[in-house]
Amino acid sequence: MDTIASLFSFITTPVSWVIVQFHSVYGAVFGPDTGWAWGLSIVSLVILIRICLIPLFVKQIKATRAMQTLQPEMKKIQERYKNDKQRQSEEMMKLYKETGTNPLSSCLPILAQSPFFFALYHVLNSIASNDTIGVINTSLLESAQKAHIVGAPLAVKFTDSASKVEALGASLTDVRVVTAIMIVLMSASQFFTQRQLMTKNVDTTVKTPFMQQQKMLMYVFPVMFAVFGINFPVGVLVYWLTTNVWTMGQQMYVIHNNPTPGSKAQASYLERLHKHVTTHGKVSRRRDKVIVKAIVAKGRDRNEFERKFINGLSKAGLAAQTDGTVIKSDTAVAVEAEDGTPTTGTPKRQQPKRQTKAQRQSAAAKAAEESEQKTSLTKSDAPEDAKPAPAAKKGGAKSGSGTRSKAQSGQRKGPQRPKSPSKK
Repeated sequence: MDTIASLFSFITTPVSWVIVQFHSVYGAVFGPDTGWAWGLSIVSLVILIRICLIPLFVKQIKATRAMQTLQPEMKKIQERYKNDKQRQSEEMMKLYKETGTNPLSSCLPILAQSPFFFALYHVLNSIASNDTIGVINTSLLESAQKAHIVGAPLAVKFTDSASKVEALGASLTDVRVVTAIMIVLMSASQFFTQRQLMTKNVDTTVKTPFMQQQKMLMYVFPVMFAVFGINFPVGVLVYWLTTNVWTMGQQMYVIHNNPTPGSKAQASYLERLHKHVTTHGKVSRRRDKVIVKAIVAKGRDRNEFERKFINGLSKAGLAAQTDGTVIKSDTAVAVEAEDGTPTTGTPKRQQPKRQTKAQRQSAAAKAAEESEQKTSLTKSDAPEDAKPAPAAKKGGAKSGSGTRSKAQSGQRKGPQRPKSPSKK
């Protein structure tokens, strides 16, 4: 504990000061020695920290999206250099450098919370050990020791002895029941948060080892919380349960309003957006315009749900613009096929129905009859002076061939051999 205290001494005093300030506010309402005053002070500390970490959370979302985009390339590198781990690592680092991504960015909120978590742990442990720390003086120390949360003192743990618990004015049974319930809630909230991420906000079109790792963490993290939770004071369990609930709510908001491309959450979001746009004829919210703008900019790289959204707008007589707005379109709008190939909005030509043999024979006979009728009409309409002139003499056949009229249809073109005179 002395090692932890020395490592996080720079943050222990600020954490204790924030808790004392919140305690002075809640103590005026609920009483300074009540568990409500000290418990809500810890909850308020969590909320304050998480509000300050929102920029890091946004960066975490962007880093996670970038990592998901790189999963196909990472899989190719793993398959290409599966027998050379060193070359595989070098190519991975090269890919991260070229794309500007960092795998550790997704862990930033957890890493940033760690100093506050260990500082709070040390503060509560000092309260249990009857030691002043930071700005918590003797009077505040006595007040914190009297504070009970549903019958459990603020600074006791599940593994504490009965004598230590009784010294703080509580029973061992109450402490273990309360801590067990809080550990179960803490593990369940962590499991639900991770499961929500895996089932709703993961690109289902890409199957990579990264998804298998996330699925494994979905079961590992709750077990870790359960194992380590028995060694956490009640106040730290309040802190960790509060931050898990905050993370779960924050993630639900992100999944609902800014889902991962290609995920089930994106399909649900685009269905809601399509219904709103076709009803009102426009995109109202700014974040919706940003998403529509990104979909339009993708072009042929759109996924299945995005193509369905664009095609739905086209069928409704609307067209998405490059600035994220939607306008009415009177002309035929291009509709994308499932492979991303643009096609016209007109329906496809259907293949003619297959005819029977009798139908084909009757149609052929009818066509031949019509052709004969057209030929006979052409011959009857030809003028009489268009008939060929009498054959010239043998010597003048060559010179007269140029002035000869054109042959009727059905006769051989060019100079013809004169007919021999009939014998009398």
